[in-house]
Amino acid sequence: MVILDSPPSVVRPAGPYSHVARVDTGDVALLFLAGQIAADDDGAVVHPGDMEAQARYIFDVIHGILAAHGGGFEHVAHIRTFVTDLGLLPQYGKVRRELFPEPAPASTTVEIARLFRAGALLEVEVTAAVPVRARG
Repeated sequence: MVILDSPPSVVRPAGPYSHVARVDTGDVALLFLAGQIAADDDGAVVHPGDMEAQARYIFDVIHGILAAHGGGFEHVAHIRTFVTDLGLLPQYGKVRRELFPEPAPASTTVEIARLFRAGALLEVEVTAAVPVRARG
């Protein structure tokens, strides 16, 4: 069964989408988080032009989504990142290294021309596996 969810404890999704699709598979729930950008409840990009601040904001939202499902960063299996400038990757990498010590989750990073909101420098989506017993 697929459960679509947008926890009220985090900023609303940008549009009529769910933050996460949850698939319970017995003892583990797979969480497929939608791509997150640094945008507030009104859809305005926060920290425009600041890669490190946007990364921190995004991972705060991701942490809130995971926590609402009984998980944390230790449950992340894969991170997919879309960045508008690979030259800013070191700032993003700094934040990731703080949150995901080695061994870090599997990762894919793609440079794109732009995101759908002006000022957004990156979009991050994750896949996580949380114990069903930890469900929030």
